[in-house]
Amino acid sequence: MRIIAWRNLAAYARDHPRADTALNRWAVATYNGEWRSTAEVVAAFSTAKTVSRDRVRFEIDGGNFRLIVAYNFRRQIAFVKFIGTHDDYDRVDAATVEMF
Repeated sequence: MRIIAWRNLAAYARDHPRADTALNRWAVATYNGEWRSTAEVVAAFSTAKTVSRDRVRFEIDGGNFRLIVAYNFRRQIAFVKFIGTHDDYDRVDAATVEMF
């Protein structure tokens, strides 16, 4: 899968080094993934939760950070929509947030 807004995630990881390793693990798994539905994405990540038919929320670094990604399964693209702390996540609507 192609990841859109990876540069934004890399910049976030530079500013939040604690998230770096987990974000890189997520990126490698996503880049190598060939999923056809959010159910397949959630099955690949034990702490992921479905937000909507095309969005998934990931816990990063044991839940200290949250990542929301929208998928276009036909085109095999993952669009990063949000990255932030758990507190930041509590202040957004996961189904509509467009950080990037």
